[in-house]
Amino acid sequence: MSQTLDYLKETASQTAGPYVHIGLAPGAAGFDIYETEFGHDIVGPNAKGDRIRVEGVVTDGTGAAVKDVLIEVWQANADGFYAHPEGGGEVEDGFRGWGRVISDFDTGEWSFETVKPGSTSGRDKSKQAPHLNLWIVARGINIGLNTRMYFGDEDAANAADPVLNLIEWVDRRKTLIAARTETDGTTVYRFDIRLQGENETVFFDV
Repeated sequence: MSQTLDYLKETASQTAGPYVHIGLAPGAAGFDIYETEFGHDIVGPNAKGDRIRVEGVVTDGTGAAVKDVLIEVWQANADGFYAHPEGGGEVEDGFRGWGRVISDFDTGEWSFETVKPGSTSGRDKSKQAPHLNLWIVARGINIGLNTRMYFGDEDAANAADPVLNLIEWVDRRKTLIAARTETDGTTVYRFDIRLQGENETVFFDV
């Protein structure tokens, strides 16, 4: 067996390319190939809570917008429950708590509409501040990046959040906080993600 393995060569690999849009979000990329495309409707029409819009841009180490990004979001409902058998409680009919968006090919901007989640319980039953879990894929990223988005109007909850407090460099915690604004009567949270360089977003090994 060892002699056979000596002749085997490593399989060629490559980073994620433009096909991530075609395969994972074809409708947004202009391809009508699936009867049902998952990822657009995160919370459904019956979700209670405050309706919000989340927007931002992903930038590389030089500060340039990355224009072929795919972002997946996983969140709890307004009561802090996930759409999962172990999610902690009941969720509204049609609530997925999961979605998938891609950036604009021209500007690099991405956005989605959802409801603001409630506080959730951690594995040790500790209370976590309201947050969104984000997974980022783009050309040049070998392994998807995991991060969180917290809400800038939840100062007290953020200060007590066990995950934020794991970040030893206090100044870096602000890279996970989204700023709240109002646009045409809609609550908007701005969350720009920096892959490298100054103010690089904190990513988690999960």
